[in-house]
Amino acid sequence: MGALSGIRVLDLSRVLAGPWAGQILGDLGARVIKVEKPGSGDDTRAWGPPYLKDAEGRNTGEAAYYLSANRNKESVTIDFTKPEGQRLVRELALGSDVLIENYKAGGLAAYGLDYASLKALNPRLIYCSITGFGQTGPYARRAGYDFLVQGLGGLMSMTGRADAEAGAGPVKVGVALTDILTGLYSSVAILSALQARHASSEGQHIDMALLDVQVACLANQAMNYLTTGVAPKRLGNAHPNIVPYQDFPTADGDMILTVGNDSQFRKFCQVAGCGEWADDPRFSTNSARVANRATLVPMIRQVTVFKSTAEWVATLEAAGVPCGPVNDLAQVFADPQVQARGLAINLEHALAGALPQVASPIRLSDTPVQYRHAPPLLGEHTQAILSELLGLDTGRMAELRAGGVI
Repeated sequence: MGALSGIRVLDLSRVLAGPWAGQILGDLGARVIKVEKPGSGDDTRAWGPPYLKDAEGRNTGEAAYYLSANRNKESVTIDFTKPEGQRLVRELALGSDVLIENYKAGGLAAYGLDYASLKALNPRLIYCSITGFGQTGPYARRAGYDFLVQGLGGLMSMTGRADAEAGAGPVKVGVALTDILTGLYSSVAILSALQARHASSEGQHIDMALLDVQVACLANQAMNYLTTGVAPKRLGNAHPNIVPYQDFPTADGDMILTVGNDSQFRKFCQVAGCGEWADDPRFSTNSARVANRATLVPMIRQVTVFKSTAEWVATLEAAGVPCGPVNDLAQVFADPQVQARGLAINLEHALAGALPQVASPIRLSDTPVQYRHAPPLLGEHTQAILSELLGLDTGRMAELRAGGVI
């Protein structure tokens, strides 16, 4: 039994932030029913290549993007632009604990599927709305996408090479990080609302916005600005508050050096054969190293190029200095620690047999994550769900299918 066994989630979301939250809840044991548009489904089903291949190497039509965020769900196809489809969704919501949606603010009101309408039917329903800019404010009606919000929310003003360097300019993060973080915050909010419901017996509306999450996750950089009034600049891979804390070239590539305190810096200097640096007043404290970054970093670069990445990692780890390689994904999944933690798993898929997945990082000792379902085929569970939960017989479902409702 998972930690959320007995909780039913109605997932009307698509793309990434909402589905990511739903997948987290599903991993924790909730029953997640994904409602999709007949014929096309979640937008990301078509976001390929790459597509999953079957055992014979044939394209299954299942996009890898979709497969990353939809395990432990059951897919039901319902066209809720039709009155009969709206009725089906309302009936499913009546027996659900949580509903997740990421339509434009107010977009579901036209179908009677907004929070106020469903709360009247099910006062215990926790209704999580995920939008680009939230339910209020001058941007509330705008569409919001991760890339757009990474720029608007300030992240890209700090990501990329320093302005004086070749190749300088704004750079987005290599994954849709704002979507992922919004999914994480949304799952935390949903769990909090479930806990609050124990005392109040009432559900509530959760208003999540990508922009809010992006600004909140600026963390120390936001505080650097708020406490000084000076906007942080791009530093490439360097850290604004710690030196040395960035990438350095080696004889065969690059390594990451993350010196977090003065003791670690002294150990690094000893391993590097430059013990005098630790006593130099320009470098002996982190504050001094930050002030003299432009002098120290080139000096370190001149030293690190004389050993391979593996040699540096071995000697620095032995000395207690945090460091590591810059891995590509093939190296990541071959890494012994990644393998020891079981971060690559396989699930049984209806079309492909074994489906690779990235495991959940959540480790609970008594109610561990369970991998019950591979990401479902479009409408794979429509008949079973409507029969089990709504009591529809095959004749009625045939009528609905003929009318394009399911």
